Amino acid sequence: MSFRQQDYLQEMGIQRWILHRPQLVHGVSSQTVDLEDSCQLLIVSPVLPEGKFATLFEKVLKSFSVAADESMYIHPENLHRLGKHALKWVWFAGCQPVEGIAPRQLVSPLLSLIEGNPLHRRELWRQICAYQESDV
Repeated sequence: MSFRQQDYLQEMGIQRWILHRPQLVHGVSSQTVDLEDSCQLLIVSPVLPEGKFATLFEKVLKSFSVAADESMYIHPENLHRLGKHALKWVWFAGCQPVEGIAPRQLVSPLLSLIEGNPLHRRELWRQICAYQESDV
């Protein structure tokens, strides 16, 4: 986008925009995001887990036997680009869930809100245990 186009958007009070049907606009590509078959979990969140929140993320993954390298992150606005995958888990952290992406779905606040909050941790653990009990 040119500086002139950015100026127009700024004058109109538009800070950020997304094409919901990019296939209708000539010259705009909407690449799909195909996940490797080894990807077991997709975390959908407006914030990438980093630092101590990445550590918390890894601890949660270990609780249901998924390694960190078997997971991927996607911003909620890019979820529509999700292509081929063999996901077992999808974790919506701090955003609205979308049904039908994976057989097991976790919904929680942002990881920053789970850290140090026993109520949020307990609710997340309850969801994980419900899936583990149904697998028995």
